[in-house]
Amino acid sequence: MTLPGPHPGDRATSGDAVDCGDAARRWTLVAAIVGSGMAFVDGTIVNVALPAIQKALDATTADAQWVMEAYALLLSALLLVGGVLGDRFGRRRVFMIGTTIFTLASLVCAAAPDIAALIGGRAIQGLGAALLVPGSLALISSAFPKERRGAAIGTWSAFSGITAAAGPVLGGYLVEHVSWHWAFLINLPLGVALVAICWWRVPESRGGLAGGQLDVSGAVLATLGLAGVVFALIEGPLRGWSAPSVAGAACVGVAALVAFILVERRATAPMLPLHLFRNRDFSAANALTLLLYAALGGSLFFVPLNLIQVQGYGATGAGASLLPVIAIMFALSRWTGQLVDRVGARLPLMVGPLVAAAGFVLYALPGVGGSYWTTFFPASCVLGLGMSIVVAPLTTTVMNALDPSLAGTASGVNNAISRTAGLLAIAVFGVVLTEAFNATLDVRLATLNLDGDTVHGIVAQRAKLAGIQVANADARRAVGESFVAGFRAVMLFSAGLSVLSALVAALGLRRRQSVSASVDGELQR
Repeated sequence: MTLPGPHPGDRATSGDAVDCGDAARRWTLVAAIVGSGMAFVDGTIVNVALPAIQKALDATTADAQWVMEAYALLLSALLLVGGVLGDRFGRRRVFMIGTTIFTLASLVCAAAPDIAALIGGRAIQGLGAALLVPGSLALISSAFPKERRGAAIGTWSAFSGITAAAGPVLGGYLVEHVSWHWAFLINLPLGVALVAICWWRVPESRGGLAGGQLDVSGAVLATLGLAGVVFALIEGPLRGWSAPSVAGAACVGVAALVAFILVERRATAPMLPLHLFRNRDFSAANALTLLLYAALGGSLFFVPLNLIQVQGYGATGAGASLLPVIAIMFALSRWTGQLVDRVGARLPLMVGPLVAAAGFVLYALPGVGGSYWTTFFPASCVLGLGMSIVVAPLTTTVMNALDPSLAGTASGVNNAISRTAGLLAIAVFGVVLTEAFNATLDVRLATLNLDGDTVHGIVAQRAKLAGIQVANADARRAVGESFVAGFRAVMLFSAGLSVLSALVAALGLRRRQSVSASVDGELQR
């Protein structure tokens, strides 16, 4: 899930702005807002649309995971490469190429006749996003002089908050009242308009020569490594952990990731500069990011599945259920930025994850049924409060840990880590949920007096989890309760990761009296 507010994320750039007029700057700001908004809305709509996609295409829960993971895999692995390509070949050019790929891939996804074609289209979307996402802030930074850059980024951030609030509700409405295909078709007019704006109104810019080299070996190894590990985690519960395809993918993935580290240590211009992690604050902040955003991205992937398939919510209601998280973050972001100036970043980065952990625990409490206001609403509010306390201090710590000349690299690395955390967490949490679901379902079925055909039908659909279709009311409730058991395990696991992230802040971050929360690179994940 992408959250609004001041996050380290897209590739920030520093230096002098290109020589252009106010009209060009305004159009550049519009292009950045539309580009980041398109990528964000796509993510939220697809998440809400997954139950409808799973039902329409007769897909398993693992298939639904791949719909998200195929996109996240390419984006996570190639994000830093996309930023370098923009610096080297022109930010506007690469931004337009990414937009074009993303838009055409959206059309492929909308027309997909089966789940395999949809997953393939999502992978192409991820490739386009890897070129598109780093360019949003880079375009602003290159078009606006330093004294006007903060206001431009503030405008961009405000519109990101509006997009964050509208995205889930809009997505839910389209899925519920039109079709899941519109989760992707909505990108077409936005993409065409964005390319037109960039072509006619946005000035071209490039980065310095120092960032111009491309780490092809690192990109290939990162993609191969993450793909192997994610494949093993998602397919393991279905095919068996000892299956040749699963074991082989795991071995290839681990070997590729080890090779990636070795290559990055020796590369002249690595996509992941490992020497930056010698800085204690930078390392601790990124470790916190890995743990907390794994908890957030991994757990919230399953919220719409629970609300729609088990609790009986419509897609619009499921999309709106997370509005408290977004609204609280949007309302408190300025206050938490001031809090950092008063007490420093370390204390908020200890307290915020603990509050977020309490939010995850509250998500684990509801069973099947009950009013939203007494079940999931309190959890959303507490989680939103916890993340509000975290976001500004985390931004400040990451950006202030290194020399200002490395601001772009610092934000890019942190964003790549946050997205990789979500990528891996969805796969890992899928294993946790599946194991708990299967164990609980076996117990529930054993206590019910069901005929053999009904039991056989449920077992045959076991891979769909809460998407199992069964007519018997008692069996349907058993499926729902089994999914809730797995959902609880995921949320408690997320709470544990949040507590660990607070511990990392306590032990890893150096004490400081105050730090400035005013950073030019206030970015959206």
